[in-house]
Amino acid sequence: MTPSDAPLSGNQKRKMKSAARLYAVQALFQMEQSGQTSNAVVAEFLDHRFGAVYEGDEMAEGDPDLFRKLVDDAVNYQARIDQMTDRALVAKWPIARIDPTLRGLFRAAGAELTQSATPPKVVISEYVDIARAFFPEGREANFVNAVLDHMAREAKPEAF
Repeated sequence: MTPSDAPLSGNQKRKMKSAARLYAVQALFQMEQSGQTSNAVVAEFLDHRFGAVYEGDEMAEGDPDLFRKLVDDAVNYQARIDQMTDRALVAKWPIARIDPTLRGLFRAAGAELTQSATPPKVVISEYVDIARAFFPEGREANFVNAVLDHMAREAKPEAF
């Protein structure tokens, strides 16, 4: 049995899921900016980003199944997710006016909230951490927390 055949620890699985969520936000951003299809972007990420080394820094290995599901669900349920996001945003700030990185984040989180069994509090925590990674100096993490809390209560009211 080689080290790569060894079963993953719970901590490794959590890190891979977290990485998959981050990559999903990046992929959704890239799709919006480039007009590429989800299939093209998913293939690029799986082939070139997961575990790749850039300037000596190794990128995290992501959970490919979760990554693919998040991107596909965000695309397939985008209208529903965007409407849910709009209801969570203040009226003066429809989703079309917010930062494209946050738009990708809300779409990935919305996909996970509406199409998976992941507990809402886990989804919120994970995506608030991603917001902190993208916007370490700003108040975006608090904004993301508030919007996702509203979205989660709409998507899964029984969890609260």
